[in-house]
Amino acid sequence: MKITFTLNMDVIEHEVEPNITLLKMLREDFDLTGAKEGCGGGECGACTILLNGKPVVSCLMLAVQADGQEIITIEGLARGEVLDELQKTFISTGALQCGYCTPGMIMTAKGLLAENPDPTREEIKTALSGNLCRCTGYKRIIEAVESAAKSNG
Repeated sequence: MKITFTLNMDVIEHEVEPNITLLKMLREDFDLTGAKEGCGGGECGACTILLNGKPVVSCLMLAVQADGQEIITIEGLARGEVLDELQKTFISTGALQCGYCTPGMIMTAKGLLAENPDPTREEIKTALSGNLCRCTGYKRIIEAVESAAKSNG
């Protein structure tokens, strides 16, 4: 099937098989490997991208469902060499460990801050509750999101 969508600000026409997931298409056809396949069942959040500005797990979505949609991946957040504020705060607060969950965490937080630029700590925890990290106690991740919200405010 031929689909047309916007990927990280570029309009794309692409041929896909009807049973391929969005995650697989992004990773294999576009070499956008920031989104990771952790669980393959929508439970870990490692594959989170923004679809029309909202965080979605790309392992549960078929690529054909992207037709007519706008997709932003972690690779689309930076503008050239200038990192997004969330990327900067994840680095400055030490919220990075192995990095496997980081893109999904950042994309989920990006969706939250777009909808709610001044979230409470509880709202941040709730938003991130679908993203699993095996390396940290989430403290620095939450601090990174709080810091980004303050910087953007």
